[in-house]
Amino acid sequence: MTTHMAREIREQPEAVARTIQALRSSGGEIRRLVGDRRHVLLVGRGTSDNAAVYGQYVLSCRGRLATLASPSLATAYHAELDLTDVVAVAVSQSGDTAEIVETLDWAARCGARTVAVTNNSESALAAMADLALVTQAGPEVAVPATKTYTTQLAAMAVLGLSIAEDTEMLEQLERVPEEMARALASAAVMERAAAGLIDADRFVVAARGYASSVAREIALKLQETCYIAAVGLSYADLLHGPIAMVGEGTPTALIASSRDAAVLPGMVEVARLCASASSDVIGIGGDEEFASACHLSVPGPDSDAMLAPISLVVPGQLLVEALARAKGIDPDAPRGLRKVTQST
Repeated sequence: MTTHMAREIREQPEAVARTIQALRSSGGEIRRLVGDRRHVLLVGRGTSDNAAVYGQYVLSCRGRLATLASPSLATAYHAELDLTDVVAVAVSQSGDTAEIVETLDWAARCGARTVAVTNNSESALAAMADLALVTQAGPEVAVPATKTYTTQLAAMAVLGLSIAEDTEMLEQLERVPEEMARALASAAVMERAAAGLIDADRFVVAARGYASSVAREIALKLQETCYIAAVGLSYADLLHGPIAMVGEGTPTALIASSRDAAVLPGMVEVARLCASASSDVIGIGGDEEFASACHLSVPGPDSDAMLAPISLVVPGQLLVEALARAKGIDPDAPRGLRKVTQST
């Protein structure tokens, strides 16, 4: 039986295409709202926080320093900050997570202009924000987020590129759904990989730069969907200690854009290092040298390094869904989770 998660993974190319089409016309409104404000504060939890990490790179590399918020500053410590030079961007698929709504309200009271990135146009978050960028994922039945995550990435790309008035990259963004559709062809390879990972209870996922958000997201999916103790991090952080846990019985997934010359050589070296430690190394993306350093690999998209993460996550999602089934776990309904998480 095909799971809801598998179906929703396959719905992503169309969902992302709809989102890009719906949001591209918001460019003028985005620029007017941001004005000359120099800083962006990104608010999210879980998968949405991982999307915010991607937004942090896009925004910062296009001229607006972006940082990740600590919602506890607003909800627990009630810090009083001057945010009059800030645009606060809250990311939430439901738009109804109380902590995120409260944090955006706090940012507004501190002087920030506010943007909501949500899949729910009727949500509290959309209603309170100065501008709502509503993604077009459609209903998501499986608890693990897939298409709501990639549509959030698309929204973050539109936001950052619109502020920078990068029309060339926005045009390239419209070709990303085609790359995502091609990434779905990795399903058979990931099914075979999952069969060899049934006994794994630890996993390391690493990338760097634009793709670091994907490493975090795939690790989160392994945690919540396959009940595996997974870590997702930059390979720079991996080398500062956590590399000690890599070895036999701890597989490694490495994610890289074939067109990210800034980080690809380092990813090749990390792949070789993990393989030499007897870790089963799965490569997603990269070039031929990267693939040859991995035990198993699937090609990534040919899109610019900035846009590649929207497609690079797809093989990882397919691996997680297949591994959950191989372990006898229902990937649609992981234990202890709900679609909308409320803090206590």
